[in-house]
Amino acid sequence: GEHVEDRHGADVKLWSFSVWGWAVGAWTYHYSDQGDYTWEQARNFCQTFFTDLVAIQNQQEIEYLNKSLPFHGRYYWIGIRKLGGIWTWVGTGKTLSKEAENWAQGEPNNRRSNQDCVEIYIQRPQQAGKWNDEPCNRKKKALCYRASCQPFLCSQRGECVETIGSYRCECYPGFHGPECTDVVQCAKLEPKGVPMNCSHPYGDFSYNSTCEFGCHEGFEQRGAGVLRCLPSQEWSANIPTCTAIKCSALTTPKMGQAACSHVHGDFTFGSRCAFSCQKGFVLKGLESRECTALGTWTGDSTHCKGKSCDLTRICCSRVLSPAPWPMAVYALACQPT
Repeated sequence: GEHVEDRHGADVKLWSFSVWGWAVGAWTYHYSDQGDYTWEQARNFCQTFFTDLVAIQNQQEIEYLNKSLPFHGRYYWIGIRKLGGIWTWVGTGKTLSKEAENWAQGEPNNRRSNQDCVEIYIQRPQQAGKWNDEPCNRKKKALCYRASCQPFLCSQRGECVETIGSYRCECYPGFHGPECTDVVQCAKLEPKGVPMNCSHPYGDFSYNSTCEFGCHEGFEQRGAGVLRCLPSQEWSANIPTCTAIKCSALTTPKMGQAACSHVHGDFTFGSRCAFSCQKGFVLKGLESRECTALGTWTGDSTHCKGKSCDLTRICCSRVLSPAPWPMAVYALACQPT
C-alpha cells in the first residue's frame, strides 16, 4: 500500500496490485481501503491518482480481480456507465463487448429507472465477479487502473490493448508484427507497354501503395485506371491493358493496288496504306493514307479513273467514190501517255 493525499486533503491509503508488480509497461489495478465514493467521486479519485475507473475487456480480468481484491460489503464501482442508452467504458470510450459482459442473473434491471452505473461483486458468496447496475449516487469502493499503453506504442499503426500485467497491439489493416512495424507487401507491378506512376507511403508496392495507369496517344485503356495494395496482399484490380485504336478496313481501289503496313494490328493506329493504279488509269486522292488516333483515315477515299481520249482529225482530200465535197473523217484515238 501507499499513502497519498486526495484533492480534498484527506489521507488516503491506496492498494495496488498486478501480476508483474510495478514493472514498466504493465496495466496495474488500484483501490482505496478508506472511504467510499459515489460513482462520480470514484472516477475523480481514479483520474487524480491513476488513469480511470477500471475498464474490463474479458473474463480473465474478472477472475483476476475477484481473486486479488478483498471483500467489501458495498462492493466496488467499475468504469462502465450508460451513455445515451448504451453501456460504455468511460476510460477507453468503447462500448461493452460480449466477451467482457458479466451481468449477474436478472441484471441489468434498471430498477426505478435510475440505475446507470455498475458495481462488481468481489468475493461475494454467490455470483462472485458478476455485475449489477446501481444508482450512481450510492457509495462504494473505487476500483482504478493505471494504463500501460502510451501513444508511441504500436508504432501508431495499431491499437494498444491493455492486458493483465502487460499490453498487446491490435494492428490496423495493412500492418502486422508485435509492435505493428511490419507492412503488408503486394506483388511488384511490371506492366508491359502501359505507362505507370506509383506512390508508396509505406514502401515499394506495400499496403496503400497506389499506381495510376494511362495509355499513349492512339491507344485506349481497358480496365481500372488506379490500383491500390489492399491489406489482403492483393491489388484492388488487374493491370489494365492498352489497345490500339482501330480504323475501318480499307478496300483496294478498282483497277488499282494497295500496299498496307500495320504496326499495332490490322487497320489500327499507325497503319499506312499506299495506292497505285493499273496502266491506263490515274489515281484520284492521296497516294497514301494513315490511321489516326481518332480512329479515322487521313484524306478522302482513293480510286482509279480511266484516262480521257484525244480527238484526232483525219482529213482526206479525195475518196475513190464520187462525192460532192471533200469528206472529213474523224476518229477517236486514246493514247496512253
